[in-house]
Amino acid sequence: MSWTRRRTLTALGLVGAGASLPGLAACTDEKKTPGSEGSSGGKAEGKARVTITAPVADAKDVPASAEIVFSATDAKATTVELKSKDGTAVDGAPHPDGKGWLPAKTLEYGETYTATVTATDDDGKPTTASSTFTVMAKPSKQVRFVSFLADGAVVGVGMPLIIQLSRAIPKDQRAAVQRRLIVSSEPAQEGIWTWYTDTELHWRPKEFWQSGTKVRVDLRVGGLPCGDGYFGRTDLTLDCSIGPALVMTVDDKASPKVMTVTRNGAVLKKIPVSLGRPSMPSSSGTMVVIEKFAKTVFDTRTDPNPANRYRVDIDWAQRLTWGGEFIHSAPWSVSDQGKRNVSHGCINMSAANAKWLFQQTRIGDPVVVKGTSRQLQYGNGWTDFDKTWDEYVQGSAIPVAPEPTPS
Repeated sequence: MSWTRRRTLTALGLVGAGASLPGLAACTDEKKTPGSEGSSGGKAEGKARVTITAPVADAKDVPASAEIVFSATDAKATTVELKSKDGTAVDGAPHPDGKGWLPAKTLEYGETYTATVTATDDDGKPTTASSTFTVMAKPSKQVRFVSFLADGAVVGVGMPLIIQLSRAIPKDQRAAVQRRLIVSSEPAQEGIWTWYTDTELHWRPKEFWQSGTKVRVDLRVGGLPCGDGYFGRTDLTLDCSIGPALVMTVDDKASPKVMTVTRNGAVLKKIPVSLGRPSMPSSSGTMVVIEKFAKTVFDTRTDPNPANRYRVDIDWAQRLTWGGEFIHSAPWSVSDQGKRNVSHGCINMSAANAKWLFQQTRIGDPVVVKGTSRQLQYGNGWTDFDKTWDEYVQGSAIPVAPEPTPS
């Protein structure tokens, strides 16, 4: 997949990172790359100089997530080779941020490896540096990283990528963890990870996904230090795609009260609706469809307020918030739909319209509600797009520098 350097860095939360990228390997033709002192050097055959700075030579108990980090000067090109003790080559490539060479998979626990970096100068003369190191034993304390989506999922344009963790990551470890969660898309779109909760990471593009986008998520977290003596359990990958841009919009202040349904910008239908009554208003904000039920039961008999207790069979229900706001069939309020708000916070519509809409939508399709007296609470559902981009990036553990002002 083709990415500009800026978009790649943004996806990692690294936009605005310094221009000095000493870890570039096998992809640089820069005449000079800044160098630094390290613990292992190379035999100088040409004028290029190269030093491996991590893992250092003869290191023991190296995490199985290790990257090969080096510095080079006067190098026209650099290549990295990593082999196990028996000479088996390990596939890998530069990390997208250019700060290290990343093996394609978690290294074997207890195995010994040798990294060799070759720097070639303008005259084609090579200089090499090598470092032999041993990976730690398999740790007993491990953190699981799990994708909410399954491979091959097709989702709506408002769907965030969701990674759930089996335990919280200390804040001082989050940047290092986030850096190993690599997202690419075709076509390329700017986006970023945010720490939605202590045990959940979300990635969203700056704007809604483009319809038809192919998405690849590559979590290089096997053996990665996660704080407090814990390490990532395994690497994880996800391939998914984005469906048509189906967007539902309701403005409570408009008359008549309707939901406008569009697909790829074209209006499909305007549906009369009834929103939450004044005492239980619907939330205004940008939500997405979380889950869908052709038939379900709403049971609020444990509500502290007796006036809000009921049990009713519901058809064509689509959840928008964890707090209980749905789009659903409400044949009992058809006479009110388009005119007044009588629901308990849900978006009511006729059985025929609810069924039709249910058949059009998929998980992650956006629902935008405006004009009600209640604002959507962040985190009450997948509310990623209810924040502005500038607000959203604040949840990244890797700071994002603002774009320079054009001169």
